[in-house]
Amino acid sequence: MKRSVSLYSYQDEYYEGKLNLESCLAEVSKTGAEGVELLAEQMIKRFPDSIDEESFQEQWKVWLEKYQLKPVCYDAFLENKLFDNRTLTLREQVKMMKRDIRLASILGFKVLRTLVSTPLEVIEGSLAYAKEKDVKIGIEVHAPFSLNSTWADSYLDLIKRTGTKHFGFIPDLGIFCKSIPDVVRDKALIRGAKPECVALVDKAYEKRVEDGFIKIEYDLNLGKANMAYREANGLSKLLESVKAMGGGKADLDYANASFTYSWSDPQDLIDNIDHIIHIHAKFYNVHDDYVETSVAIPEIIDALKTAGYSGYLSSEYEGGEHLRNYTNVDSIEQVRRHQQLLKDSISLISN
Repeated sequence: MKRSVSLYSYQDEYYEGKLNLESCLAEVSKTGAEGVELLAEQMIKRFPDSIDEESFQEQWKVWLEKYQLKPVCYDAFLENKLFDNRTLTLREQVKMMKRDIRLASILGFKVLRTLVSTPLEVIEGSLAYAKEKDVKIGIEVHAPFSLNSTWADSYLDLIKRTGTKHFGFIPDLGIFCKSIPDVVRDKALIRGAKPECVALVDKAYEKRVEDGFIKIEYDLNLGKANMAYREANGLSKLLESVKAMGGGKADLDYANASFTYSWSDPQDLIDNIDHIIHIHAKFYNVHDDYVETSVAIPEIIDALKTAGYSGYLSSEYEGGEHLRNYTNVDSIEQVRRHQQLLKDSISLISN
């Protein structure tokens, strides 16, 4: 297994002007990671035009060589709601997907991440071009979606029907949360949530983990599918219990937020390993003892080792969004700790 870092992790420092694209790459290199995952729309000025310019292409190559990094995954965003009055047509969406495949190829990326909301028809319409450019399209399996579910089955059917080697899954490790991230809990308490209501929500989450989450069903309407998933896993009952305890807005927000996270058996990784092309190693908070208290990293690494996974795990820090309004965010230190945790976990399992 190899390690990389998604530049998404450094969004706070980038936004505040503490880091630019080159210094983000420098920070990745300092962690000992081999690869980099890029959000071009976020971090490349004058996107997408500048990527076609020879000067930028040469600069990108110089940076990669300077910091000894490999381009691992290009994160694309299918902006199918560019207009207020309509969604992009299928033809327009496929054109945008092909644009991103081409840009990924120019920058040396062999994997393109597309969002969970990407329609099957858009992926299928882009497969021939992906093959031509030798870029694999990976759909992100982001909570509350999961592998070994009817949602995933629809994409597996596409793979079987087309026989493609240029499409697969990119699991996000947020689907392996054994508890609600502590930074989310801390934010709720700062906002005035009652400790007894927070404890109730935490206990309800633990019960869902123990009993097993009812997985989300495939539906073209993702909003509808998401709400059905929440209801099936006890949202209304939990909200009623919080209200009965006198919970206010902060308590209800925390209860709702608890359904943003989910637990899947790491066996899902083993079952689908033939179609996993990259992994988003999502994390929320790594303590100074190098423990991530929410994401079950040792169990995940163990499953990947059993399955024979030899691809990249890309650190993706998402704890900052829960901290930035209340305290300083130190994404650089968080990514450093997470990379060390991944390194130690891989080494331990390997031995």
